[in-house]
Amino acid sequence: MRDSTARNTADYRNQPEKKHSNMLDLPLEATQADREPHSYERWLIAKLLRMAGSPPIRFELWNGEQVELEGTQPQFTIRLNDHKALLTLVSNPNLAFGDLYSAGRLEVTGNLPDLMEALYRNIHQAKQQWPKWLEALWRNHNPRSTGLTEARENIHHHYDLGNDFYRLWLDTAEMQYTCAYYETPELTLEQAQLAKLEHVCRKLRLKPGMIVAEAGCGWGGLGRYMAREYGVKVHAYNISKEQLDYAREEAKRQNLDHLIDYIEDDYRNIDGQYDAFVSVGMLEHVGKDNFPAMSDLIRRVLKPDGLALLHSIGRNRPMLMNAWIEKRIFPGAYPPSISEFMGICEQGDFSVLDVENLRLHYAMTLAHWMERFQQHRQTITDLYDENFTRAWEMYLAGSIAAFRAGSLQLFQVVFTHGSNNQLPQSRRDLYQSPAAPEA
Repeated sequence: MRDSTARNTADYRNQPEKKHSNMLDLPLEATQADREPHSYERWLIAKLLRMAGSPPIRFELWNGEQVELEGTQPQFTIRLNDHKALLTLVSNPNLAFGDLYSAGRLEVTGNLPDLMEALYRNIHQAKQQWPKWLEALWRNHNPRSTGLTEARENIHHHYDLGNDFYRLWLDTAEMQYTCAYYETPELTLEQAQLAKLEHVCRKLRLKPGMIVAEAGCGWGGLGRYMAREYGVKVHAYNISKEQLDYAREEAKRQNLDHLIDYIEDDYRNIDGQYDAFVSVGMLEHVGKDNFPAMSDLIRRVLKPDGLALLHSIGRNRPMLMNAWIEKRIFPGAYPPSISEFMGICEQGDFSVLDVENLRLHYAMTLAHWMERFQQHRQTITDLYDENFTRAWEMYLAGSIAAFRAGSLQLFQVVFTHGSNNQLPQSRRDLYQSPAAPEA
């Protein structure tokens, strides 16, 4: 996410006042009621609500006046703090809503994830009736390139914000920034994340002495778990220096560094032969133009009887990422539809063995992250600024809503070479004992 309105995160560390400065660098307009609303502005708000499917929302204008649709029972209030915010919002809500919220020019009364879920559900139905010109005006843009150079910049923008930041609200066990596995709903975040790691390992049928390739290892938690619990050797690839520094320190602290090689390199440069190939939470950053190359890579490095697992945010049908998320939070992001996901398997002549959708597990994961984020809100604001904190609140809330509403899915797909006959007869071994550790 680099453009004229979002400064390179590398610049943040050069500022003496704070570890980071304003991530979004958005203009802060005057928020005072400088004039009374015009009649056309009230009409615009009513029109906007109708185009959004008449959600249970009222608008409060900069002078305190409220606008809502007849026949609705508003559960949430959106306040616009200046008249320019309205025009910005109407020009493209997909991008402007997040920007205005981050800058404090748009405020919400009511639970933010619930409000976003109501919007997603209503808009999903209403947009079928939108005129073509409106679809073009409010369109999401194509994701930025995920070529070798651009991919490194994209990852740097999001993942190199500082390990201290992520440590505040991720699980304390293995720093997992991917969907947890709530085998039972009462699990803690730590238990659910460890259950996810165990679930992945079971699906890959890992055994001591195997060699595993991991593409996009994050802070290295899966690699450490595979080495510690299953005695495998891991070659883990990542292009985030901060994450790799943490991963290597943890592996050494846990006396696992002899089993894990954390490699600062792009996944496209993986070589060798492996008993298993795994990627958790990276495919959505690969870019669909690179899916054929990803397929070829796995086919080349996976042994004849090896298993592969890809875990990724996805869609029910092809769709671009929300403009604000792609521009401000996850540059280059593209969650694949299930058909695009399967295209990776078709390209490599792979046999698909298992497909599981953990959509609601991700909604629960994000709710836990949001709770911890709010507990450390002031610390995060001190590290960055209020604008940054509000942007991440919007990102987490919008993500919770998207998984609850079904706008996003979470696919885990297991596959192997089409000629491999060394296959399990059933899934029974996955569930013979709980994946989650005891409390």
